Amino acid sequence: MNSIRRYLQFVKPYRLQIIGTVIIGVIKFSIPLIIPMLIKYVVDDIVGNQTLSHDGKINKLMLILVVMIVVFVILRPPIEYYRQYFAQWTASKILYDIRDQMYTHIQKLSFKYYSNTRAGEIISRVINDVEQTKTFVISGLMNLWLDIATILLAIILMFYMNVKLTVVSILLFPLYAFSVRYFFGNLRNLTRKRSQALAEVQSYLHERVQGMPVIKSFAIEEYEQKQFDKQNKNFLEKALEHTSWNAKSFAVVNTITDIAPLIVIGYSAYLVIQGQLSLGTMVAFFAYIDKLYNPLRRLVNSSTTITQSFASMDRVFEFLDEKYDIVDEPDAKVCSNVKGDISFEHVSFSYDKEDELVLKDIHLDVKRGETIALVGMSGGGKSTLVSLIPRFYDVTKGRITLDGVDIRQFKVQTLRDKIGVVFQDNILFSESVMDNILLGKPESTAEEVYQAAKAANAHEFILNLTDGYNTKVGERGVKLSGGQKQRVAIARVFLKNPPILILDEATSALDLESEHSIQESLEELAKDRTTFIVAHRLSTITNANRIVLIEHGQIVEVGTHEELMAKRGNYYNLFQVQQLEQKEPVAE
Repeated sequence: MNSIRRYLQFVKPYRLQIIGTVIIGVIKFSIPLIIPMLIKYVVDDIVGNQTLSHDGKINKLMLILVVMIVVFVILRPPIEYYRQYFAQWTASKILYDIRDQMYTHIQKLSFKYYSNTRAGEIISRVINDVEQTKTFVISGLMNLWLDIATILLAIILMFYMNVKLTVVSILLFPLYAFSVRYFFGNLRNLTRKRSQALAEVQSYLHERVQGMPVIKSFAIEEYEQKQFDKQNKNFLEKALEHTSWNAKSFAVVNTITDIAPLIVIGYSAYLVIQGQLSLGTMVAFFAYIDKLYNPLRRLVNSSTTITQSFASMDRVFEFLDEKYDIVDEPDAKVCSNVKGDISFEHVSFSYDKEDELVLKDIHLDVKRGETIALVGMSGGGKSTLVSLIPRFYDVTKGRITLDGVDIRQFKVQTLRDKIGVVFQDNILFSESVMDNILLGKPESTAEEVYQAAKAANAHEFILNLTDGYNTKVGERGVKLSGGQKQRVAIARVFLKNPPILILDEATSALDLESEHSIQESLEELAKDRTTFIVAHRLSTITNANRIVLIEHGQIVEVGTHEELMAKRGNYYNLFQVQQLEQKEPVAE
């Protein structure tokens, strides 16, 4: 019930539209309720009226038909149109608001959450589960009341004609209530399981589509087909379990629906034979049974779909309840007028409380405009250290200060606005080159984008693309080479023009020629900025103001290249090993 209450908060702004739609719907569904009364009148007062002449009967019949044609051909169609339009408009607006809030939530979730959650799972909740909740709006908040109103109006009219026959007509209502309670009690749980299984299929498929080059390069299509079959079979089992339970409920409900008219026919025919009921009333009652039990059947059908929407609501709000690891302090201030002095004061960090520390008692002072290179073996904690600066993660112990202020005292968004990051694998979106560079500063002019691209040595190759700056780069920049993607990413940071720069192995995945070209761009980018460089190739950072060697989460050595080489410690040994590897002849 908590999910329903929370969902109704999204519905609340549109309550007037829903009430209006229900009123229009009541009018629409009330019009057909005239027909059984009309049948009774035609049978008893026209066809069976012995006092009327032949022409009199024809005239009365024609008058009634003309009135009904006006009602059903002229009045009813626009009522039906506006009922459908407003119902779908309102539901679509509510779903829009929910997805909008979910996307806001998605952007606030931390790196930690995304490292533990598959993208397909998130997409499934935002697309599939939200769409499923539309049934609650259409059926639960609109059609439900329309069907109830139709049933009540039909019962009132039936009571007006004959009380005893009406009581017989609604005799099976308690069985309906029992059936709904019994069968649909377990349906919500089954629907949740089915939705989760579908999300797992979607997650698996999303990963494999992105990783198709790996599948093809290792020729493991047959193996992957078997793996997908396992996921698909799990969903099939959950879907069939859900379907089986659903089918049982409909079998029982439809049986009750079929029995009800038989009882009414039998009893009303008996009353006619006994002379206690007119033939027209019997025919009208039989018509009302259809008007009575069709809405009832729809209510039962709605119970199924609404129960499914409840399960989807649970999944939507379960996702929205995910806690943020990185949040602003209540009195957080805007990060402005940044000089660039950064201090790590006895910083320790672990990804989870129960995990061992990845960084241990890091102490480092960095002055404005300095270039600090972080080196060491893979897994030492270099990338983790620089990821703490923009608060992708928060420190476990100690603190990091920017210009003497703990970075946790700044609003996260304003802090990150002062930091430019170039990753090893920079993600480009499938839009144009221009759009991807503009991510650095969306309000920039085209001329500013061109200048940023020139500074990143990217302008020339961009102009040679099919559509220049308007060239679509494909998902994750698949149409560009590794070096081209890096230059676009660097141009993005040039456009942002931040006072603090983080280069996280920005050239390690490139060949030596591309690396040399991009290294020039990076050196230009680093001028007059506080810069952190995580480097794999030590030859690229020999000009850094200071080099920090990190091993097993601890700072082992600090100094210039010349100082560390003269010291002949771990850095010296690592540098010598890399030099030997580069000079080693290639086997023919």
